[in-house]
Amino acid sequence: MTVAVGDAVPSAVLMKMTEAGPAPVTTEALFGGRTVALFSVPGAFTPTCSAKHLPGYITHAGEIKARGIDEIVCISVNDVFVMGAWGKNADVGDNVTMLADGNGDFVKALGLTMDGSKFGMGLRGQRFSMLVKDGKVVELNVEEPGAFKVSSAEHLLEQLK
Repeated sequence: MTVAVGDAVPSAVLMKMTEAGPAPVTTEALFGGRTVALFSVPGAFTPTCSAKHLPGYITHAGEIKARGIDEIVCISVNDVFVMGAWGKNADVGDNVTMLADGNGDFVKALGLTMDGSKFGMGLRGQRFSMLVKDGKVVELNVEEPGAFKVSSAEHLLEQLK
């Protein structure tokens, strides 16, 4: 079953690259008592993700955070080393937190997986964005296969007006 507006975010452990190395981040710590803009991409360093999706959130980070968002998070079914390298390559700085859902456990629990096998990518997360307030989904924007519109930073900004 796919997560819906009003649902609690499922419990999962994601991974973040830090100066000291990989570190676990629980969804309880990430979302509890906070307002978070989360977006999911099918893969780090992939064309749309690198050219449009992540850059939009970096560009609009100040505006998004000024509208009451505590943190902007990018997740992907990639390992923590790839997500750390992608964040450095894209110069995300403090604008976007890059989290790895290495085994796809979080996107599976959300019901938002996709099969990228025909591209040699295996199980991945769908392209989506969501706003989470104190652990509850308040907005959910899931893209149609191959599309990039409703999960964009610009669309999310419109929802924050």
